[in-house]
Amino acid sequence: MIEIQNMKFVNMLYPQLKDNGDLADNNYVDTSGWNHLRVLMQIGNLDIALGSTAEGNALKLEECDTAGGGYTDVTDAALADAIAEAEDGKLFAIDIDLRKTHKRYMRLNAPHAGDGAVGVNASALGILSMPNIGPKDAAGQGLTELVTA
Repeated sequence: MIEIQNMKFVNMLYPQLKDNGDLADNNYVDTSGWNHLRVLMQIGNLDIALGSTAEGNALKLEECDTAGGGYTDVTDAALADAIAEAEDGKLFAIDIDLRKTHKRYMRLNAPHAGDGAVGVNASALGILSMPNIGPKDAAGQGLTELVTA
């Protein structure tokens, strides 16, 4: 099997523009059956910082035993600092070794854009890898459609 076909992709934060507030659609990743998670944040144009809960805080991950329960911070799963207004077009990632003790559901902690003239263009993709049992089709990889050529 081609290695990328042994991964699953989850839209954690839909591509969006937000000025002064929490970004919408902060979705969790169900990590059951997987041994590694990379959360990849794609930053477009921005004129203000992006952080967790407030624009001055580093983006971080949180975890929970149930999808809708009370989430707690994942130890050592935060960027060095908030994503600054000068970091247009950059990619940021947080890797989690799921073979260590972690809760089943993970999400970004309240991604928040500051108050700018335009705001923040951003998205986040959860990439699960090292499955216990590999996905068998496009849906198992988190895809609506997969074309191979």
